[in-house]
Formats: sequence, C-alpha cells, structure tokens
Amino acid sequence: MQLNRQTALTLQQEGKAAFAKGDPHDSSPYDRLGNAEQQFGYQYWSRGWVNARSEAEGAQEQAEVSAGR
Repeated sequence: MQLNRQTALTLQQEGKAAFAKGDPHDSSPYDRLGNAEQQFGYQYWSRGWVNARSEAEGAQEQAEVSAGR
C-alpha cells in the first residue's frame, strides 16, 4: 500500500461505506497496533467511519429541529 493522499481518501470512503452498511467501528480490517501500513489504514478508515457517523447524526438532528418547528 502506498501511504499517500489518494490511498487515504480511498480508506476514508471504505470507512464511510462500512458505516453505511451498519458495521461497528471495531470492524476495521486494519490493525491500529500493526506496522506503518496497518496503522495508516486504521487511521484513515476510522476517520471515514467517524465522519460518516457525524454526518448521519447531524442530519438526524437537523430533521428533528425541522420537525419541531
């Protein structure tokens, strides 16, 4: 694996896709304590998963606020 921006973006998309499928955060296929490639994969996959969760929570809050008005 090349540790570059394109790979990081791909890993973030994988994390977002995992969230969309309902996979838990600890289902990352990368090891946060592994070698540099595994740590890189874990960091960016996790970032994508967390970003997707944050977006979903924000959308849910927005819907609740809209419904309450």
